[in-house]
Amino acid sequence: MAKTIVVKQIGSPIRRPAVQRQILVGLGLNKMHRTRELEDTPSIRGMVNKVPHLVQIVEERG
Repeated sequence: MAKTIVVKQIGSPIRRPAVQRQILVGLGLNKMHRTRELEDTPSIRGMVNKVPHLVQIVEERG
């Protein structure tokens, strides 16, 4: 079974660069306080690390 992480959006993409908004869309987040369970891969971790002020890793499962 693959490891997963639960990512929660804690910041608004309003007045953020387009790249940061696109990263949120790529993570499947579009509204405040929504969560997504994503596979724990280096690409997902890289996306989360680009917007640490907008998202939070709530839980790691695996």
